[in-house]
Amino acid sequence: MAYPMQLGFQDATSPIMEELLHFHDHTLMIVFLISSLVLYIISLMLTTKLTHTSTMDAQEVETVWTILPAIILIMIALPSLRILYMMDEINNPFLTVKTMGHQWYWSYEYTDYEDLSFDSYMIPTSELKPGELRLLEVDNRVVLPMEMTIRMLISSEDVLHSWAVPSLGLKTDAIPGRLNQTTLMSTRPGLFYGQCSEICGSNHSFMPIVLELVPLKYFEKWSASML
Repeated sequence: MAYPMQLGFQDATSPIMEELLHFHDHTLMIVFLISSLVLYIISLMLTTKLTHTSTMDAQEVETVWTILPAIILIMIALPSLRILYMMDEINNPFLTVKTMGHQWYWSYEYTDYEDLSFDSYMIPTSELKPGELRLLEVDNRVVLPMEMTIRMLISSEDVLHSWAVPSLGLKTDAIPGRLNQTTLMSTRPGLFYGQCSEICGSNHSFMPIVLELVPLKYFEKWSASML
């Protein structure tokens, strides 16, 4: 999860988030080079009196500043499209979890089990135990197996919500009457926090998401105890 005064992204926990971080660094380097070149040219224009009378109508210059931006856009677009298709791809999910947004809590249903569903409410500040995080802890965590492909079906029963977990690279809108889907896979166990990322009313800030990723044998024990 994020820590105070953090400027960058959270540590990647899924392959998709790792790809997003690499794409971010790739694009940021291109932006940095463009900004440096523009700043250098502006500084030259302000500090030197040397001019070339035929520069502004030179065919070579116009060709370069037309082709170069096109090449840069292609260098950005191709990795971006690759990641978009990776995020939409779903191959043989191990488990399907249906998530419904409400004002102002989440409900979860493990559709592969006959009767495994629960609501997840934020724990009020007055009831927090030592070490628990304000506005982020819930009474029922979503327990999932790590290193398994999980399909999340996301919708809403009232207004627009958004189910987002930054460290997993997840952000999917919960829309009434529409079922969106996304996939997640954690490469390591742990607790991963998220929040509703769509303004949904007065208590929008009070519907956190907590995923608990555990090894498969612990998930089987948990699911057996919940049935």
